[in-house]
Amino acid sequence: MNLTDDLDRIDLKILAALQTDGRLPNQKLAEAVALSPTAVLARTQRLTREGYILGYEARLNPLKLGRGMMVFVEVLLDKTTPNVFEQFKAAVQVQPAIMECHMVAGGFDYLLKTRMADMAAYRDFAGTVLWQLPGVRETRTYAVMEEVKCTTRLPL
Repeated sequence: MNLTDDLDRIDLKILAALQTDGRLPNQKLAEAVALSPTAVLARTQRLTREGYILGYEARLNPLKLGRGMMVFVEVLLDKTTPNVFEQFKAAVQVQPAIMECHMVAGGFDYLLKTRMADMAAYRDFAGTVLWQLPGVRETRTYAVMEEVKCTTRLPL
C-alpha cells in the first residue's frame, strides 16, 4: 500500500506547493491548484489534522548565525537496554546543538547531526556534552567539508 493512497492529485499539488513556499497565501495556493480558497483551506486543514503537514518554519542561514560547521557523530552505547536508550534519548532532546538524532541499524547505535561555530566549539561540546550523555561508550566524528545537497523536500 502506498502511503499517498489517501491523497488525490490536488492534495499532492497542495503539498508540493507548500514544500516550495510554506508562506504561500491561501489565495495564491488556490490559484496554483485551480480550486476555490475555501476548498484549499479545508484541504490544507485536513492535511494538517491527518499529519501530512507537520508544521511550518523558516530555514535559517547557519553561517550568518555562527553555526557554519556541521558535524555528524556516530554514537555507540555501552549497553543496549531499554532504560539506557530512554536516558540517552531524553538527554539528547534538551541539547540545542544536536539538530538531529537517529537510532540506526549497523555498527553503532545513533547518528547525530550537530552545528557548531568551529572545531574549537565542537571540541568543547564533545567534552562537556557529548561524552557526558548517558550510556555513551564511543563516538566517531565526521566534520563536513562541503554541504553538497541539503533539502527537507520529499518527492511526491
